[in-house]
Amino acid sequence: MVVANRLKRSVAIATIGTSLALSAAGAATPDEQVLVVPGFADFLAVDGSSVWATNRGRVERWSTGGKLAEVPMSHPCGAMAVAFGSLWVADCKDRTVTRIDLATAQKVVVIATGIANPKGELNVVAGAGSIWVASDDKGVIARVDPSTNAVAASIEVDQGSYYLAFGSGALWAVSSVRQSLQKIDPATNMVVRRTGLGKEPGFLVAGEGAVWVQEQGDGTVTRIDPASADISGRVKVDETLKYGDIDAGGGKVWLRTTAGQTFVVIDPKTLAIRARVGKQTGSGALRYTPAGVWTTSHDVHTLSWWTTPDDIGN
Repeated sequence: MVVANRLKRSVAIATIGTSLALSAAGAATPDEQVLVVPGFADFLAVDGSSVWATNRGRVERWSTGGKLAEVPMSHPCGAMAVAFGSLWVADCKDRTVTRIDLATAQKVVVIATGIANPKGELNVVAGAGSIWVASDDKGVIARVDPSTNAVAASIEVDQGSYYLAFGSGALWAVSSVRQSLQKIDPATNMVVRRTGLGKEPGFLVAGEGAVWVQEQGDGTVTRIDPASADISGRVKVDETLKYGDIDAGGGKVWLRTTAGQTFVVIDPKTLAIRARVGKQTGSGALRYTPAGVWTTSHDVHTLSWWTTPDDIGN
């Protein structure tokens, strides 16, 4: 672990005003603070007023003031989880999950879980007192007990189930191979419902009263009722949604896109697109907080902080 010296950091930081592209009439214009991040900053996990980002050979903690810490890893990959006082990160080269202490930015333990998608498109998530990660491409999710730092159970799921979310008392898993959403009961570690999805489903989030799945090949976001696991609506966003990210909070769904703009804001009740924000910057990740929205654009080596999120799309 290397703690960044704020007085000597060489990272360039700039604040710019970015207009809403194709926004809803009267929508607020968010301010974008751009931090230049060398390497390949990608997936994000919020840690209070700061954020962790995966990068080449390391994970890094950033604030709007600059880089705060970094922790070396072989190949950190996929969306991360902040829970139990720790950051949980998949390593696609070592096929493990690394636990990092949030207070010290030091590795606590490396857990041999297996990694289902070594290409890096996957999630580590927290819920029901556990950490969950897709561990085998054949269709296995590993459940890790944070009190023992060991795999406590292995759940059989559809082949190619890489994408996970936890919410409404259940673990949700998307298989892009089988085009399915699976509802998993953490009390039994069993799939209790399956829902058919559109082309190339990917990242998902549980929040704002529903489960939301990117159907990347169709360019749509699908809303699923968490009780019945039935589809309750769809919204067409772009021709495709390769390869973005999704989050929910503040009464909105936040969708990181690759083409057309930086991100899109969706009304969870009406499914109306409330705003298209920022310029096209290629692929990256997104995480919502009540104070602002973080996005990465790894193709142009930047991390952005967008303020006034509660006004965006109103």
